[in-house]
Amino acid sequence: MKGITAYGVYLPRLRLNRQAMVEANAWFDSSLKGLGRGERSICNWDEDTITMAVEAGIDCLSALQEKTLSGLNLASTTAPFVDRQNSVLVAEAMNLNSQIRTLDIGSSQRAATSALIAGLETARQGNQMIIASEHRRTKAGSRAEMLWGDGAAALTVGDDEVIAQCLAVATNSVDFVDHYRGEGSDFDYDWEERWIRDEGFMKIVPQAVSAVLESAGRVAAEIDHFILPTDQARTPAVLAKKLGISPDAVVDNQIASVGVAGAAQPLILLAKALESALPEQLILLLGFGQGCDAILFQTTDRIERCRPDCGLSGALNNGREETNYHKFLSFNNLVERDIGKRGEVDKQTFLSGFNRRKDLLTGFIGGKCRVCGTVQIPREKYCVNPECRALDSQDNFSFANQPGTVLTWTADRLTFDWSPPAYFGMVQFECGGKLMMDFTEVEEGAIDSGSRVSVHFRIRQFDAQRGFRKYFWKAVVES
Repeated sequence: MKGITAYGVYLPRLRLNRQAMVEANAWFDSSLKGLGRGERSICNWDEDTITMAVEAGIDCLSALQEKTLSGLNLASTTAPFVDRQNSVLVAEAMNLNSQIRTLDIGSSQRAATSALIAGLETARQGNQMIIASEHRRTKAGSRAEMLWGDGAAALTVGDDEVIAQCLAVATNSVDFVDHYRGEGSDFDYDWEERWIRDEGFMKIVPQAVSAVLESAGRVAAEIDHFILPTDQARTPAVLAKKLGISPDAVVDNQIASVGVAGAAQPLILLAKALESALPEQLILLLGFGQGCDAILFQTTDRIERCRPDCGLSGALNNGREETNYHKFLSFNNLVERDIGKRGEVDKQTFLSGFNRRKDLLTGFIGGKCRVCGTVQIPREKYCVNPECRALDSQDNFSFANQPGTVLTWTADRLTFDWSPPAYFGMVQFECGGKLMMDFTEVEEGAIDSGSRVSVHFRIRQFDAQRGFRKYFWKAVVES
């Protein structure tokens, strides 16, 4: 019995108030006022598709008893590297076994559902993880800017301890071009909404739904949760009615609270359905883009016992309102800022040096002395315990999930930072070991010596000249 064994979600903490977007742009397009309710999730300057994928994957692993994975597929249309496998970077940041199979899947809004189908079909022993993550850039003052959001979700699939069994899958592949982003383009180009609804959703989706229901021997009226990812608010209910699905089964796309997260939206909404589903309920998941994927799941009696540490509800509750629209423009490189002389330092990464210390830089691996048990970061040849000083006694020790406290901190407005001031200081980990770290997403007045922190994989620097991003772990003050 193959199906979903765990799930996790990550939404950026910042939620941009849509009214702030309207106030900045309604002078040019007054129709935006009708979209000005609620908020949307936005990445901090040091977040992207990779960092969100790591967060979602870690949340998913928190609900999984057997942590060993056989594969990791990353679905996205906004992966930061074109010729560097992004899924490998995610896997190393999560400290997964190097024998894991990794794969990047993109180029379509149904990349996540296609990756999920592939995972369900290839999963043999153990669990395979599918992560979908999306950080789409939009033109200022556009409808997309108002309705979209950033986010990521992760699932594991396997044939043991399944919480939602896969009953059937179906695909209807059609080169229906509702939108596209060509080579070298920064933004999507889309067509008229009504045409997309009538010629796309209403004609393509029913064929895939009919096929998956027929394959499973079920009827539309039995569906308990109907997932159709789209930024067209009314289309899911209209399509559900046409298909004979109860209007109560339609899973809300959360446009008002988060926004639509592109290729990640199907898995985010699936996680939402799994959070509220009861045993033996049917979930119909659709992915739309150059055709339609349809996957029918039935929950098992394990569904109520499998909950991630955060999940969608936790991610929603962790939001923090942002009203500065100009900050959003800056974070997404939609305006060219004068970064000053301190921001012009060459950020070249020497790849040989990076490779030597990537266990620390990517996996946040320190050491634990097998002689005396002392924990330290970074890992060195000698134990730091002055009463031990053993040579070559360090076993790998992950600090990625270790809580800590702030020993010292500084807010520096002279050092360049994309969201000044730059906060940094000494973090003491509860397990032992301490390290000078950057702090991120700090609210003024919310940090002090003794503040509890958790660590998160983030962008450290941009090398815009060579198109490279440096990642490292940063400390976030717990609220």
